[in-house]
Amino acid sequence: MIVGGGFAGGNAAATLRDEGFAGPVVIVGPEPGVPFGRPPLSKTYLRSEEDLEGWYVRPAGWYAEHGVDIRRASVAGVDPAAHTVVLGSGEEISYQKALITTGARNRRLGIGGAELPGIRYLRTAAECDAIKQEAVAGRRAVVVGMGFIGCEVAASLTKLGVQVTAVFPGQAPLERVVGGQVGALIAAIHRANGVELLAGEQVAAFEGTERVEAIVTGTGHRIACDFAVAGIGVAPDVSVVAGSSIAEDNGILVDEFCRTSAADVYAAGDVANHLHPLFGRIRVEHYNNAEKQGAAAARSMLGSTAPYDYIHTFWSDQYEHTIEYVGHVTKWDEFVVRGSVEESKLVGFYLVDGVVRAAIGLDRGGDPELDRDSEMAACTRLVAARARPARGVLADENTDLWSLT
Repeated sequence: MIVGGGFAGGNAAATLRDEGFAGPVVIVGPEPGVPFGRPPLSKTYLRSEEDLEGWYVRPAGWYAEHGVDIRRASVAGVDPAAHTVVLGSGEEISYQKALITTGARNRRLGIGGAELPGIRYLRTAAECDAIKQEAVAGRRAVVVGMGFIGCEVAASLTKLGVQVTAVFPGQAPLERVVGGQVGALIAAIHRANGVELLAGEQVAAFEGTERVEAIVTGTGHRIACDFAVAGIGVAPDVSVVAGSSIAEDNGILVDEFCRTSAADVYAAGDVANHLHPLFGRIRVEHYNNAEKQGAAAARSMLGSTAPYDYIHTFWSDQYEHTIEYVGHVTKWDEFVVRGSVEESKLVGFYLVDGVVRAAIGLDRGGDPELDRDSEMAACTRLVAARARPARGVLADENTDLWSLT
């Protein structure tokens, strides 16, 4: 039983069949369609440059052909003691092993006017379609929050000819994840493309009669708009384990084998707060993790004793610029740059006690997942090895990063 029909759940089902499991597999969750990856929702699909089929975990017909039953229904809860999943209708389905891949839910603004029509969020294909209807050239949009969703939506709307103002509490976009120096470069990229950035601001209220017409910030700025998109983060969707014996803390707690505190129950993807052999306990909300951890959980359900030790990676496309990131760190002592800050083309290393814990590439090319010889692939190896290279060597463009691994 796979509870949640998103990308992690779809990859788990595919892996079960790929690994030779011949027993019944049921995916149950409320979202329509087949499991797919969400990255194009803020980028190419939002801009109507591609459809979603290329992002399907498996083609739409694969599930019936391989005996995977997809049931589009809400789930009221998982009962580990009874080994049952309870649907919203009250129906109970027994399982031998269950995997929870319920993902996350958008955090919503709880301020005056927040329920006005024209205020959009982005998580599902339907929500993306609603934004596409709003995104007409010449209209004005306010983007609330400049994390990854906010940055990518701001870039996509701008490319569609929408005039964008972004309001966010930090000093630079993505500052919490990438730091102030790279955040400032990302801010400059958005400004160069015509986005107005209101840093250090919070939206205090929305104004409008029949639909949103303006936002008001905490310092009194009033910005007129035709619509707004809020990207203020997500919260893990743990509703199906509420009141059960399954432990949770910022997501469902799992060990390095994706096992929860309840026997025969596993979790993966955005909802899973997992114990990583290198990074400790973390919860990761990126596409690559959903893919890899969904597959790892399926193998654990089949008896694998290999820990989930994936060195996390993610990417972001904004305008013609690409950000690649490997590793995981929330605080660091030093940030060492290789390349050109002036040209916004660099690799940066996040060091803790001299150890490379993460690295970021801005327009340096080479997806670490696809190009195994790239700089970023070398960075992945440095992170995995807990490398402690000299700062000057890291910064030296003439030193091959692979020589440090």
